[in-house]
Amino acid sequence: MAEGAARKNTHVSPRLRDQAWRLFLFRATADGTTTKQMGQQMRVLGIDPGLRNMGWGVIDANGSRLTHVGNGICHSVGQDLAARLLSLHEQLTDVVARFLPDHAAIEQTFVNKDGAGTLKLGQARGVALLVPAQAGLTIGEYAPNKVKKTIVGVGHAEKHQVEHMVKLQLPGVQIAGPDAADALAIAMCHAHYARAGAGYSEALKKATA
Repeated sequence: MAEGAARKNTHVSPRLRDQAWRLFLFRATADGTTTKQMGQQMRVLGIDPGLRNMGWGVIDANGSRLTHVGNGICHSVGQDLAARLLSLHEQLTDVVARFLPDHAAIEQTFVNKDGAGTLKLGQARGVALLVPAQAGLTIGEYAPNKVKKTIVGVGHAEKHQVEHMVKLQLPGVQIAGPDAADALAIAMCHAHYARAGAGYSEALKKATA
């Protein structure tokens, strides 16, 4: 798993400082512990990068049990690229502030024949990486084929197959659209590998005790 370490930004806007403080207050319990210290449960934000439509999905993972929390799509339109990127940043920042995830998972970009399109996607993906990094989240990055292999069992699965498996694993979920379905799949993929990594670490501790 290609997972980035949490990043710290020494120059933070007042708005982000306020969000970070609310995040701390929400997670703190009466005895001073946080949700990350209270067992294996974690909240994961999956992001499917896109300039026009950026899908997002939030799940809670408690061991092998997955629970849907929310999903949606951040939209941007117009000719002003800077304004569109700012809009995506603000919308995604609101998602993080609203759902307070512990981890973020983002789909990796693949290069195609449309160089201009790939460049724009890369810029949107930069926003998708920046927002959780500003919130201090652990970030995982996954290739599209790896997500499909993990969720469907086939690395070249079609979009409708991915959405079908997401609905099977999150019963009753109402999905905002294909981009949101992909984002939920990315979050589920991260939960799978994080759980596997935690299991390996625990086994290693026991073996070396």
